[in-house]
Amino acid sequence: MKRLLIVAIIIALITTFFATGLNDYLTLAQLKNSQAQFDLWLNQYPLAVPLAFFAVYVLVTALSLPGAAIMTLAGGALFGLTQGLLLVSFASSIGATLAFLAARFLLRGSVERRFGDRLKAINRGVEREGAFYLFTLRLVPVFPFFIINLVMGLTRLKTWTFYWVSQLGMLGGTIVYVNAGTQLAEIDSVGGIFSPGLILSFALLGVFPWLAKAIVRLVQRQRVYKGWQKPKHFDRNLVVIGGGAGGLVSAYIAATVKAKVTLVEAHKMGGDCLNYGCVPSKALIKSAKVAQQMRHADQYGLAATQPEFSFRAVMARVHRVIKEVEPHDSVERYTSLGVDVVEGYATIVDPWTVDIALNDGGTQRLTTRSIIIAAGAQPLVPELPGLDEVGYVTSDTLWDRFAELDAPPKRLIVLGGGPIGSELSHAFARLGSQVSQVERGARIMAKEDKEVSELAHQVMTADGVEVLTEHEALRCERDGDDKYLVVKHNGQEKRLAFDQLLVAVGRKARLTGYGLETLGVVTERTVATNEYLETLYPNIYAAGDVAGPYQFTHVAAHMAWYAAVNALFGQFKRFKVDYRVIPWTTFIDPEVARVGLSEADAIEQGIDYEVTRFELDELDRAIADSATTGFIKVLTPKGKDKILGVVIVAAEASNLLAEFVLAMRHGLGLNKILGTIHAYPTLSEANKYTAGEWKKAHKPERILQWLEKFHTWKRGGER
Repeated sequence: MKRLLIVAIIIALITTFFATGLNDYLTLAQLKNSQAQFDLWLNQYPLAVPLAFFAVYVLVTALSLPGAAIMTLAGGALFGLTQGLLLVSFASSIGATLAFLAARFLLRGSVERRFGDRLKAINRGVEREGAFYLFTLRLVPVFPFFIINLVMGLTRLKTWTFYWVSQLGMLGGTIVYVNAGTQLAEIDSVGGIFSPGLILSFALLGVFPWLAKAIVRLVQRQRVYKGWQKPKHFDRNLVVIGGGAGGLVSAYIAATVKAKVTLVEAHKMGGDCLNYGCVPSKALIKSAKVAQQMRHADQYGLAATQPEFSFRAVMARVHRVIKEVEPHDSVERYTSLGVDVVEGYATIVDPWTVDIALNDGGTQRLTTRSIIIAAGAQPLVPELPGLDEVGYVTSDTLWDRFAELDAPPKRLIVLGGGPIGSELSHAFARLGSQVSQVERGARIMAKEDKEVSELAHQVMTADGVEVLTEHEALRCERDGDDKYLVVKHNGQEKRLAFDQLLVAVGRKARLTGYGLETLGVVTERTVATNEYLETLYPNIYAAGDVAGPYQFTHVAAHMAWYAAVNALFGQFKRFKVDYRVIPWTTFIDPEVARVGLSEADAIEQGIDYEVTRFELDELDRAIADSATTGFIKVLTPKGKDKILGVVIVAAEASNLLAEFVLAMRHGLGLNKILGTIHAYPTLSEANKYTAGEWKKAHKPERILQWLEKFHTWKRGGER
């Protein structure tokens, strides 16, 4: 009712404005013709006339009515520069704020409900730099001010901030217009105020926001660095802390552009991916897949057989694979590329100084222009009573611990239903372990669409994994040599016996041990950075898992480019990190690969979408490979071929996804994929057939009807 009342009042005021012909008075000709009369009224009513002018100006701007520019000229013509400037400046700001509040009250709720998360990103930007952007728009009147008032009302910008920024931002333009109004007799049109001198003034006003931003940034830097003594000379252009994907790429880029760079790694070059994550897990998954294929060899016309193997040999192969990949990330290779690699623990002493406790027992101190933190992440271990007493492994420690086993763990519990837990559960079940996967939530792989989670559940169960969803881990217990995980399900406690417990509930950023506490750098779940990957200190950057928001090796490498380029050349040009097209894969079998929006994302964000789907059991190569389980699902806007998101469940989903990633990155739609020749018979044809399904659903029925009639006519009529 309040909204309806306000809308009714606004409509009534606007109707009255036009019905009474008040708009006819807000023209330059009428203003010039009436100036003598206004002067007479001003002499007779020196207080009432300014107040009436002020009230009308507020009303005109609050209702977004035409005529504000004429009234600004009138302010100068009637009251002179000083009084006119005071009246117009405050009236315009108050009226703009009223329009801002009206838009907020009447429209913001419905807009936020409709556009959801898309507005969240805008509001985060407004929260960071909304005042500056508003100031910029106010200084340069390229956009009509009334549009700015209404649009800003839809954001989360504070009312007081909107008012004072508008007051200051419009002041320069107001001075120009009010001053022009004092010369009203010489002006023939509104455009007449734009003399060459005034045009130059507006040009300078346009440059001013960027100068102001540079000044603000300089002041912020001085405030941040207050109390620190900057060295006069530097040993390095860049010091990189961490030898994982983010650190390696950062150092490589710096060396390529001939910067003097030191890479500090405390443990193993290659980081988690090479030594504990991507490489060893995929080697294990391959062995497990071969074992499963042997059990089901009859699907290929061969004799099915129970695989016999040495688990020690399987784990030895895993370590052999790590060794074969290791030279790509080695100290020797990066030294040959021009990187100064130092093995030790780095501590940031001040924004330009790094102390290194060398692994051989010595110490080294380096001064540097910039620092990149690429310290990575580590397994998250929950505070579970009794966990230390029963013992456990993580995705980091299992490779060495299990290498000592003669056979796969007989009874293995995997705690966690995310990608890591699912991959390792599936692999060990295929290698013969009795695996129970315990997940507190309603489904495993909960970040995927529900149908994907359900399919993953089915295929893993079929391969022997006991998937226990909605089971909350309470504690661990020992009973002699027997070990148990106590869980709660449907309000009842039960004990799950195990020989080995693998904790895979997620990973957390490494935030301590290298000096961030001393510097006061904000760390919660990750190292806090801005869109340029700068921390609190503009010369200290963070990249990869330590900064988030995606804990993938390929994203760490992607972020490293931005961190390195901004660190080395940021005084000339800075680049905002781009997270728009991020692919990822969970390597169960069949693999689950995804890029862009899922259906759940699209629904949450209020996006009107449609789904195109292709089942792999229709693909010749999938049939030939006996790998027909899976599908490709593409999200597009209604009626358009623009790709919003892709989910692929297939034997080679990680490879099939690349074509869609390329298309999304470069703005190519499904029609382009349909028009691309794919070799036959290959799994990649599934991408083209998916595009064909979209085309089939959008075929021009009307044109086809006319074509049918045309071909009938060409045949000489119906036969």
